[in-house]
Amino acid sequence: MRVLITGGAGFVGRHLVKRSLEEGFEVDCVDPIIPLTGGLELDKWFDFDPRDFSAFNFYKVDCREFFIANMNEKYDNVFHAAAMVGGRLMIEDFPLSVADDLSIDSHFWQWAASSRPDNSICFSSSAAYPINLQTYDNYRLLKEDDIDLSGDIGMPDLSYGWAKLTHEYLSKLAYEKHGIKSVIFRPFSGYGEDQDLSYPFPSICKRVLEQKGSKSIKVWGSGYQMRDFIHIDDCIDGIFSMMGIMEPNDAVNLSTGKLTSFKEFASLASNLAGFNPEVSGTSSKPEGVFARGGDTTLQLEMKFKPKISFEDGIKRALDYFEKKI
Repeated sequence: MRVLITGGAGFVGRHLVKRSLEEGFEVDCVDPIIPLTGGLELDKWFDFDPRDFSAFNFYKVDCREFFIANMNEKYDNVFHAAAMVGGRLMIEDFPLSVADDLSIDSHFWQWAASSRPDNSICFSSSAAYPINLQTYDNYRLLKEDDIDLSGDIGMPDLSYGWAKLTHEYLSKLAYEKHGIKSVIFRPFSGYGEDQDLSYPFPSICKRVLEQKGSKSIKVWGSGYQMRDFIHIDDCIDGIFSMMGIMEPNDAVNLSTGKLTSFKEFASLASNLAGFNPEVSGTSSKPEGVFARGGDTTLQLEMKFKPKISFEDGIKRALDYFEKKI
């Protein structure tokens, strides 16, 4: 099987490359490795060097350039993970950088209409869900049909949420107008040892180790905001187990259905590191929505259930960072 992975040097992309090569696929990886993408040079990938595989081909170019130069190139599967990403601080401070995501997706769908891959696996985000379902007074686990592209879609989270909603809508049009088959995954708070430090998970784990033994630790926002943390290994397992049984243009969460506050997270990480500080928030850092968790009903119907507990995921990260400090 021949696969294309855009954004293949980014956090999700690297793990897609690894799994695809382990599955015996021929992999074309496209990534310019520039700021705001999370891309890493090949020699800096976590516990894995894709160059050890003869079936790996790397193109260090903007995927838009790649699409234009390869309009009729044939692939069995395309994992479209290219995007301008970053933690919430980046998204709030540089909202117009997300406009690049719209350009990337426009080029992707035009390329797909020409090359017609057998299957396109696309990545939206939990940020696409309406923020009025994630407030202190009104929150619940978010279901896939809370986004209705044929009706009232609600207000997504910042420009990034709008970009991901637009991507989903273009996917819908591509199938209805051109018969291009795609499935959509909506990851919640994916995390892992090799995630960029602009994200809360690695940042908090690293801070806990650096301040080990301290009487207090600060976290972003109030600290009461809650997220649904899912390990990147579980995300990849979910993608590979569900993508072949989803109907064209279906969307599914990648979530655990469990909400954890930043205070609870920092306290657990500290306890696992061997101390028990007071955890408090800092209003100088962004907080975002109050509670964002994903319903798992549809995942369970497709026989997928995450295996890695948040505690085990934190232990992995602490072990990893302890070796680096």
